[in-house]
Amino acid sequence: QMQLVESGGGLVQAGGSLRLSCAASGRTFTFSSYTRGWFRQSPWKEREFVAAFSRSGGTTGYADSVKDRFTISIDSAKNTVYLQMNSLKPENTEVYYCAAKTGVINNKLSSLYNYWGQGTQVTVSS
Repeated sequence: QMQLVESGGGLVQAGGSLRLSCAASGRTFTFSSYTRGWFRQSPWKEREFVAAFSRSGGTTGYADSVKDRFTISIDSAKNTVYLQMNSLKPENTEVYYCAAKTGVINNKLSSLYNYWGQGTQVTVSS
């Protein structure tokens, strides 16, 4: 089994930046063969897609609401995926989750991801 652990959340003022990290442990020797994604959720909303790094060609995809502000990246040597978040807004206050799956299609669908981290809280003050 593979475990995912997020870190890097916290409190930041609007306009500020945070970098989230997601480290894989356990059966990580195939981590690079997974599509890795970031999702977020508030208590009053369903979990929504933020960004993904496909195992197929290393292509990336983003939700329209975060394009040009958020960047997903990979450090394969550290089995870690990052989410750099700039120009944060109060409405970005949510719990952020990293996830991994073996497929390469429909990367925005949370139901297709096999592995999930426990989540890290991001709070953006106005």
